[in-house]
Amino acid sequence: MSEQLFDVAAIICVVGAAALSVAAGIGLLRFPDVLSRLHAATKPQVFGLLLIIAGIAFDQRSFTTLFALIPVFVFQSLTAPVAAHMVGRAAYRTGQLDDESLVIDELEPAIRRARGGDGPVDTE
Repeated sequence: MSEQLFDVAAIICVVGAAALSVAAGIGLLRFPDVLSRLHAATKPQVFGLLLIIAGIAFDQRSFTTLFALIPVFVFQSLTAPVAAHMVGRAAYRTGQLDDESLVIDELEPAIRRARGGDGPVDTE
């Protein structure tokens, strides 16, 4: 009975990860701007990877396999937000963002300082 329970848990994890991947793909196609697409690409990716790792651990039933996959999850969890941040900044600098969707523009003062303009920031 225990073997079947692990198999069912593995299947549920893999199907959940597949559903997250499909949702991320649909979000990438349907969301209107760069920031929304970044959200669709990074959030389900990290949780989907966690589900895949859990599914493999349930299938293999080995702590050695689980411990070998933990660094994969840690490095992916560290690099996905950094990559999304850099893509967001590049989109901002090239003018690819929808300015009406921004509530607060916290990056504009830093960009002005980098360009050499230390004047006050116009908030209107």
